[in-house]
Amino acid sequence: MNDDPEGSAPSADEKGAPVKNAGAATEDGGTAAPAQERTTPAGEGTTPATGATTPDEAVTPLIRGIAVLRELTEADGTLSLSGLERATRLARSTVDRITATLARMGYVRVDGRDVHLSPRLMELGNAYLAALHLPALLASRADALADELDESVSLAVADRDGIRFIHQATRRRAMSLSFRIGDLLPAERTAPGPLFATEWTATDWQRWRERRAADPRDLSFTAVPPRKYGADARDDEMFVSRTREAAANGWALDDQLIEPGLVAVSVPVRSPQTVGDHRRPACVASVVSHTSRHTAHSLRTTLLPRLQAAVTQMERELDRTPPSPPGTPPSDLALWTGASKQQLGRDFIESLARGLTVLTAFGEGRPELTLTEVAQATGLARATARRALITYEHLDLVTSTGDRTFALTPQVLSLGFPPLSRTTLPDIAHPHLADLTSRIHESTSLAVLSDSGEEIQYTARVATGRVMSVNITSGTRLPAYATAPGRVLLSDRATKATADTLASIRSQGYALVDEELEEGLRSLAVPIRDRSGRVVSALSTAMHASRHSLRECVTDLLPELTTTATRIESDLHTAARFTHVPLT
Repeated sequence: MNDDPEGSAPSADEKGAPVKNAGAATEDGGTAAPAQERTTPAGEGTTPATGATTPDEAVTPLIRGIAVLRELTEADGTLSLSGLERATRLARSTVDRITATLARMGYVRVDGRDVHLSPRLMELGNAYLAALHLPALLASRADALADELDESVSLAVADRDGIRFIHQATRRRAMSLSFRIGDLLPAERTAPGPLFATEWTATDWQRWRERRAADPRDLSFTAVPPRKYGADARDDEMFVSRTREAAANGWALDDQLIEPGLVAVSVPVRSPQTVGDHRRPACVASVVSHTSRHTAHSLRTTLLPRLQAAVTQMERELDRTPPSPPGTPPSDLALWTGASKQQLGRDFIESLARGLTVLTAFGEGRPELTLTEVAQATGLARATARRALITYEHLDLVTSTGDRTFALTPQVLSLGFPPLSRTTLPDIAHPHLADLTSRIHESTSLAVLSDSGEEIQYTARVATGRVMSVNITSGTRLPAYATAPGRVLLSDRATKATADTLASIRSQGYALVDEELEEGLRSLAVPIRDRSGRVVSALSTAMHASRHSLRECVTDLLPELTTTATRIESDLHTAARFTHVPLT
């Protein structure tokens, strides 16, 4: 996995022979600032989270790429190139090459001097959630409980001495809760934390105390407000006491520990597997509210019994559901990287791209993989796959599960999932609309059908620079049947008894409306489908009839719209696998 200018740490080559590397070279061929002018850049020295020395066989470009993704995640999904340079302490040329590689993979989008996380990056977190299998089994029950109680419900797993959310069923209110899937919270400031801490060993408790001493204000947990004052011994003892109570009661409370007004009650969902006669928590289910609706006492007396009943059903679901069958494993996931390297040259860091594909080898029915299975899934040499796994173990993204197998850890969700888990369809579509508009030199839009089915509402739009243009803005409503996007949306609801026009549109996959809404206005639209195949939106372009004949609309514009719709659908399907993507 060693590209000479990329500065990999000492390693073995593809055939397992030692490779000598001074380790001081940078990815840009040595243009980094002198050591006395720089602090240690990402990928060199130790890992901040654990203090562990970087293994000799770790892949430095992969460590640096992960650092870039984590900094973008901490910045809520967007950071300038110079901001990334400062945050990672890498040379600007190195940052440029990393972002170019990530952009080639579809994981980021570079817009001028800014770098934005892209929905396709969620495939890394999806691999972990699919391998975990808990969201697929339990999310619907969490959603049903949220509807029943009219309160937010979450599912969380343990992540070292913190908790990380794997599902959120939130309520839309003026006073809403902003936690996202993938957010990491300190165990001692949550309701799930004491329940997970009941399983901690002496080593776990020591690691927790060391983290508390190093970060008394919780500044490393960006999903929660920092403590105004540093934690002290009384706070530590309170968490120890809460853990004892959680062990005795089988549930735990958070009475405004995260911030004033926020309260929660949690119950563990125990795994079917037993250790002796003990079933460890597979995850923890929580009901979260605020003090204007519930006190901690009323959560315990009013909502806890209903949460416990729901958890009983969740545990029954786990008990009766067999492990997912392996199915057909992926193969050759990384073979595309060679062509990209040949095309882009040194701007493409092949070892970074190859390393990231290793994470996608895991998934449903593939929660644990051997080195051989990872190599087969990716198409990488065993030595290359092994170095990637060593790197990920160092970064706490992969853990060795014994029996020579590996599994993803919850920290994979730290790679972009929290900010991207709140994305909307217009957010997903907008960069694709901009690209389409630049290609066809016509304004493009996204629209959805109103609840009544009588109107469409435009939810996103990118205008072209013309003297004479179609005057439509986001939020505009128009009669559905008189517009091309409206007919595409209506055609998905068409039955045999519906008009032949809609049936024809559904069959051909597009609608072309010529001067029916307004004289001189011609519009063309194609469907956007969700993961189930249902049409949820329509992509369209509108123009003056003099600019494109009806034939040209079909021969020239339709292929461009269809290509763009496919790209939007791909991002939507990735984003919506374990999250809810609002259409507006």
